[in-house]
Amino acid sequence: MATTLNRPHTFSSASLDNPLYYLSNMKSVLCWVLERHADLLLSDELGRLTDFLSLPQPSQALLVRMVMRKGDLFRSNKLIYAEIGDITNALPALIDAGLIDPDPEVNLAQLFKLLTRTELMSCFQDQLASLGLARSTTKPQLLEALTSLPELAEKTETLHHWWPEAQGRLIKLIQMPLFDRVRLMFFGNLRQDWSEFVLTELGHQTYEPIPFSPDSRAFSQRDEVNSYLKLHHCREQLDEGIPPERLIASVPPEPLDNPWLEARRARLLFTLAQTAERQGLTELALDTYRISRHREARVRRLRVLERQGQIEQAWPILCEALAQPINEAEALSLQRLYTRIRKRLQTALSDPQHPLNGPDYPPVCQPKPEPSISGKRSIPTHTLSLPPHPSVELAVAEHLSEPDAPACYVENTLFNALFALLCWDALYAPLPGAFFHPFHAAPADLYREDFVARRQTLFDQCLSQLEDGSYAEQILHNWQAKQGITTPFIYWPLLPRETLELALTCIPAADLRQIFERFLRDLREHRAGLPDLIQFWPEQKRYRLIEVKGPGDRLQDHQTRWLHYLMQRKVDLCVCHVRWKNAE
Repeated sequence: MATTLNRPHTFSSASLDNPLYYLSNMKSVLCWVLERHADLLLSDELGRLTDFLSLPQPSQALLVRMVMRKGDLFRSNKLIYAEIGDITNALPALIDAGLIDPDPEVNLAQLFKLLTRTELMSCFQDQLASLGLARSTTKPQLLEALTSLPELAEKTETLHHWWPEAQGRLIKLIQMPLFDRVRLMFFGNLRQDWSEFVLTELGHQTYEPIPFSPDSRAFSQRDEVNSYLKLHHCREQLDEGIPPERLIASVPPEPLDNPWLEARRARLLFTLAQTAERQGLTELALDTYRISRHREARVRRLRVLERQGQIEQAWPILCEALAQPINEAEALSLQRLYTRIRKRLQTALSDPQHPLNGPDYPPVCQPKPEPSISGKRSIPTHTLSLPPHPSVELAVAEHLSEPDAPACYVENTLFNALFALLCWDALYAPLPGAFFHPFHAAPADLYREDFVARRQTLFDQCLSQLEDGSYAEQILHNWQAKQGITTPFIYWPLLPRETLELALTCIPAADLRQIFERFLRDLREHRAGLPDLIQFWPEQKRYRLIEVKGPGDRLQDHQTRWLHYLMQRKVDLCVCHVRWKNAE
């Protein structure tokens, strides 16, 4: 299928009325990748994909069915598809093309994934008798018992050598890595899969139409694709329980040039360090936190040093971090560490001759008060005693609501939605590297450091509507025009037009600007933590924000920072603590 560039929605999902819709979708993806990413594929890979496109239709369909299933081993008697018919007619072409192995060898663990418990009991009936295992033995117990037998533990055989009575044959999809590579180059990630096509066709998900240009792709070099796959495989192994000390060597030792791949590397290193820390591998954890650029790695490293009593080692790291914190969350954590660690180092720091006060260490610095909480006042608080309710937030909303002053449970959804509806054109601007397939819920660079800077002019234009009064019309227009489009900023069921109109009536434009500007300082951090409820007084054109805390609950740091930020800007708010009446 030829793809026309520079037009939105040049790619569409096949109709589900077509029994071979999945094959049509796969062909569209392959043609898209071959047109846009051919330079990232080896000649052998290009040949295999081209060969696939020339296979008989039943063979193509069978291969795609296997690609879209889990794993790479399949029993032929389980591959039953009416639109394909007898698969024995489709297999020869796949074998000749080198796409499948028609009789692969498997080990004991793989065999257990392929056979049912009843089949395993038949396959290993002699061993069951010799080991004295009951017929009620579970699959995990049977695997453990058989693995203890040396003649079985390391054995690899074909299915019919393991069990001559097996129905059908075993097939291995030997080109699954190639199709995973294709999926990665198309989506730019391995989180999304072929189900996107079906969900879109069913109408369960709708995406903003974006114009694509020739440079609209996730990867510019093959090495970048390889790095992603390497990081992904490492994370999969960690999730499967492989010890972190065995995996750390497989992570690229140096930072990657590609910023978003480096962010994935940093996140993987942080997760490996956390796992090592939980397992008591302190030195490994410290070393891994040190090389990770994850936003939480530096604080986590300092906390481990503090817990280990390595205060003098922590001090210079802490002083350096205090001079330039990454964000507000880190600044607050560093201030707390500073208070604790300085107290434990008072004697050493009072001696001018101590090495910590020498030129080899950063100068001792005082932490800068966090901008959002400097000069803070007490947060207004009150307590309610209410009858038990499944939702503490809804209980307070129902209690406070009046005919002329409705209270709505919105949490983070309202202001996120208002922001997105006003700044839609900036968020979904088709900049290079932001969108490269038709299934983007958000730009690929949404949480990168330069996201706002790349679109600063566009955001300024959007926010200027708060000054000239046109913002309400723009927000209502986009609410109608973008209804149902998948975006991380809007949960449509919680955004009826009535709530939107109340918000635009009661929330001053100046307040919206202050909130949106804080969003833009750090979208990842600041989109969460806003109060749970909003109460409107439309006749007075005013509102109040209410953070609800149930019994035993307390304010989190990111919530406290938002509350103080809003208080500094004279926003009416309070924290409402709830006690259940029958608990008094």
